[in-house]
Parts: sequence; structure tokens; C-alpha cells
Amino acid sequence: MRGLVQLRLAAVLTASACALAAAPCAGQGSYSPYNETPATALARYVRTLASDPKEFTSLIGAGRAALEMGDTQAAAGFFARADEVDPRSPLPQAGMGAVSVANGEPNAALPYFKRAQELGGRATDFACDRGLAYDLMGQQSQAQADYRAAMSGADADEARRRLALSLAISGDRSNALQTLAPLSAKGDGGVARVRAFVLALTGDTNAAMNAINARMPGSAASVAPFLQRLSGLSAGQKAAAVNLGIFPETSGAAYAYSAPASAGTAGDRLAGIDTYLAPPVAPAPQAVQVAYAPPPTPATVQTVAAAPFQPKIWLQLASGQDVDALTNRFQRMKRENPDVFAGIKPYVARSGDRARLLVGPFRGASDAQIFGDDLKTIGVDAFRFTNSQTDRIAPLATE
Repeated sequence: MRGLVQLRLAAVLTASACALAAAPCAGQGSYSPYNETPATALARYVRTLASDPKEFTSLIGAGRAALEMGDTQAAAGFFARADEVDPRSPLPQAGMGAVSVANGEPNAALPYFKRAQELGGRATDFACDRGLAYDLMGQQSQAQADYRAAMSGADADEARRRLALSLAISGDRSNALQTLAPLSAKGDGGVARVRAFVLALTGDTNAAMNAINARMPGSAASVAPFLQRLSGLSAGQKAAAVNLGIFPETSGAAYAYSAPASAGTAGDRLAGIDTYLAPPVAPAPQAVQVAYAPPPTPATVQTVAAAPFQPKIWLQLASGQDVDALTNRFQRMKRENPDVFAGIKPYVARSGDRARLLVGPFRGASDAQIFGDDLKTIGVDAFRFTNSQTDRIAPLATE
């Protein structure tokens, strides 16, 4: 994109390990059926492709994993090769659309998504990325419609994050925060970043900096110039900044660096992934010495103490003696605010003759605070509750 530079806030916050620039969707659902990192998935797919370079499923999986890792050039290469193997499949076209979006090129992305749909692809499978293309073009209503569609598919969590950002770009802070609430409740790692962006996008820079400092003390100063400029950008520029880390060119920014070159022609892309597909070079064998250790005698065996009690952190929504009343209370909250309580399971903690209506548990106090703040936006007061060894906690539905 002419006149733009790539701003990756993660580079600024390396010391504090705060990656504020959002990662792109892998496109068309999960890139791997296994519970593994993108790097591990890519290595596995590449091992398959080393023996069978035309294995279609592995080409698509490798493209998605590379895209998730931010290597758009390699991702484009895998998708292009997959399109050569099966030009009638919608998956390579949707993948190329996702690559174009990740490169900040929405106008180039839309024809790929259109072609994918013409080939029989389900719109919900690439709506998360197509929505971002519309956001980059300043067409927030179309973007939000796509994100909502994608929330019923494999990219549901990322679609929810992007929907919150899009709503904030439109100036709808209340609904943006409510959209994030289900992710906050389950301790999603990306919520703190997105929530800070929502606050900054809607003009509350101080609250955004406080949110970042609450998560990682002292880190907000590094991104203050970025946050302060967000509210003054155009809608498309805001979307590029908070989703892709692409920011309008500015002089003297210590964290700016030149945007990567375009992916080039299909031939260039195919050449670019040859390094991934090259057979691995086996390391030279080294002599290994194994020292024999006799088994421990009974006298050396030590008794392992039982693990100490670890309290998990909750939010208390209500309390009383009547569990049925707590059930009705939660059902009313959920009925009045279905988006906020989507996917949230209530629990009841019993201590003596008292019962507490809880949601959680949360990984830490900051996660609980984030969701508590979101609940306040809909008029629900929540208090932090840390259980003790004597508390009996069970799902509310089982009572």
C-alpha cells in the first residue's frame, strides 16, 4: 500500500512480551485438526509434502499455518500450488483472499472470496477474513455482518474480536465491550489487547493505557503515541492499524519499518516455498555415551507431599440461601444480555448456610477485572471471590 509503513507494536513491546498487533485469521477454519502450534503444524505438513508435493490437504494446511505465523509469502505459495493441484476447489481461492487481507490489500482480496463462493465454498468459512476486507475499505456494516456469520464457524473467537473492533470503529463502545464479554469470561489471551484498542478507538486513551498497564505494568508508555492517534484516523485506517499493525506513515516513529514487498507473481511465490519443501538435511551422527545408573534403593525413595491447595479466582454475581432463586437470577441476566453471557456457565459455591452465584474461574485477577468491567457496562455488579478449601463449588445446572 503506497505511502504506508508497517507498524508492529510487538516490536516495541518485545521486552514486556505484549503483542498488540492482531494475528490474521488462518482462513476457512482451523489449519490443523490437532492441538498444536502453527509452527508445529507447518512442520508436519511440510514433512508430508516432502514425499508428496501435490498432497492437497497438506498444501492447504501448510498455507493456513504459514498465514497464522505471519508469513504471507509462503502462505500464498502453498495456496497457489494447491490451486494448481485442484483448480475446482474453493479452498485455495479463499486462502489467497486471506493472504491479500493480511497484506492490507482488500480490493485484491474480494475477487478471491467471490471466486471461492462461486466454486461452492461456504461464506461462513471465509467470512472472518472477508469481513476484515470490508473493514479495511471503511464498510463497517458489511464487515460486521460477515463477522457475525463467522461466529457460527471455526473462526468464532477471532470473528468476535474483530467484530468488537469494528463496532468500536463505528463508535459503538458499549456493544463492542459486550461482544468481548464471553471471551473475557473464559480467559481468552487476546481480550486485553482488543479491549485496550476498543477504548482507544472510542477516544478514551487514558482508559486504554490503564488497561494495558493493569495487564503489564509500565508498558503503556511505549504505545502511547499509537493509541493517542487512533481516534483521529479514518475508519479504514483504524481497521488496518488495530487488526494488521499497519499505520499511516509518520516521521520519527522508532517502531516503524518498511512494509514487506508484495507477494509477486505465482511463479515467484512457488519459488519462495521451495525452501519449505526441500528435504531436510540429516545432521552428522555424534557419538553418544550412556552412563548406567543403578535403580534407587528403598532408602533413597522419598515420599512426595500432596500438592498444596490452589484457590481458582471467580466473580460473584449474587448470593443468598435459595439456590433456585440464584438459578432464576442468572437465567434473567442471560435472557436480558444474551451476547454477554453466551457460552458462560454459572456455578454455585456453598459455604455454611450461604450460596453464591459465580462465573469463572479466571486465570488471574486481571482477567476477572476485565470481565467485571464488562458486566458493569450492562448494569451488573460483580465482586471478586476467591474460594477456600471449605467451599463446595458445582455447576449451577446440576443443583
